[in-house]
Amino acid sequence: MSFDTPDGAIEAVRGLDFTLAPGETLGIVGESGSGKSQTVLALMGLLAANGRVTGSARYRERELIGAGERELTRVRGNRIGMIFQDPMTSLNPHLRIATQMTEVLTHHKGLSRREALDRSVAMLEAVRIPDAARRIRYYPHEFSGGMRQRIMIAISLLCEPDILIADEPTTALDVTVQAEILDLMRDLRERFDTAVILITHDLGVVAGTCERLLVMHDGAVVESGSADEIFYRPRHDYTRRLLAAVPRLDRPA
Repeated sequence: MSFDTPDGAIEAVRGLDFTLAPGETLGIVGESGSGKSQTVLALMGLLAANGRVTGSARYRERELIGAGERELTRVRGNRIGMIFQDPMTSLNPHLRIATQMTEVLTHHKGLSRREALDRSVAMLEAVRIPDAARRIRYYPHEFSGGMRQRIMIAISLLCEPDILIADEPTTALDVTVQAEILDLMRDLRERFDTAVILITHDLGVVAGTCERLLVMHDGAVVESGSADEIFYRPRHDYTRRLLAAVPRLDRPA
């Protein structure tokens, strides 16, 4: 993946290769600028206008790289859902939550307005929004940051996708809400058998959540393996430095 700039092309990601099994949670970790988010944006056909991507990305034998907008629209939000970093900028502040949720179902699933509303309320209840039947008519600003993130998760799961991409889903949340969101994602993965790609700069976030990890640095994967291998037997110096940056209660600051 590269970006055209006034100073020439800049390579952002290179040599990336991974697979994702049904029901698996894969963590992609690395510092800001390592290429984590750009990787999944490329998969979803959401790169900036000056971005270019080569290679192959196949979902159920369907090629995503170079696919047309109509083909990608059938996949995005329907078979592959995505949770972005900031729910306040991802949700339309001028529309009620009900409108934003039911539009997904009427567009992708052809449901009636009533059917779509009933399913939307049920999904809000699944992500533990209290009094969902009433609060679905609220606007985004009437919810806390943690509740807005739950709503984004609910929207991404409405069509029961095979894959859920979560891009730094807990960045702006305090540690208590962060733990609740991660616990919710684990629960929903088990209930819906959805494969999850969890993107984060914080190895502490993926501990206990992901079975497998990719560690990215400067646009390339420097290490990959099971969570146990990465946490207890890291091979790359960059991975060891990332682990050392995680706050620990069992050693001095």
